[in-house]
Amino acid sequence: MTAALLEPGSGPGADSGPVARISRGALRANLALLHEAGTASLPAELPADAWGHGAATVQAVLDEAGATVTADRLATLLGLPGGDPRARPVMRLGGHVLGTKELRAGEGVSYGLTFRAAADTRIVLVTGGYAQGVVRALGNRASVTCAGTTCPIVGRVAMDVCVVEIGDAHIGRGDEAMFFGDPRDGEPALADWVGATGMTAQEIVSLVGARASRREVA
Repeated sequence: MTAALLEPGSGPGADSGPVARISRGALRANLALLHEAGTASLPAELPADAWGHGAATVQAVLDEAGATVTADRLATLLGLPGGDPRARPVMRLGGHVLGTKELRAGEGVSYGLTFRAAADTRIVLVTGGYAQGVVRALGNRASVTCAGTTCPIVGRVAMDVCVVEIGDAHIGRGDEAMFFGDPRDGEPALADWVGATGMTAQEIVSLVGARASRREVA
């Protein structure tokens, strides 16, 4: 295989990017944690767009509970690293598999061929690139979960897609690929992105919320 066969943005569906799901249920659960600690009743304004989570969505949950949250407690409310470790991530980012390819030992993928297979393996093309907030620095440094299997992102992250090595895992076109979510559900942690990129959690979710499609869920 040559890099050209996985040219970023070249496959069908490459323009249908990942979806950031914002959970009202997680917001309510995290707000309950703050109430238990007695820290959810002091006035504060939400940062712009609630760090990519949608200010209207977050404010609606606060309003239905008759609550406000101080700025230093927003990490817990949104389930971000640095908040209460019991809090559930409110944002989950997932793409989907566009197709699978065989990769022979020594062959590489994506721009610059920064990844070359050490042995024969299989790879998939996944929707989601730096145009949707999947930061370039994640290439060769982070993983996704597909069909319950943790698989590394390999090669440079492209504009609309990235490449994931799946080996012999049973993963096919249309399967969901979770970039980050709730580690308690076996999904990659946002903290992994923080470590891989050097960005703060707030910077990452703000970027994802602004660039990826965003969908509110129960």
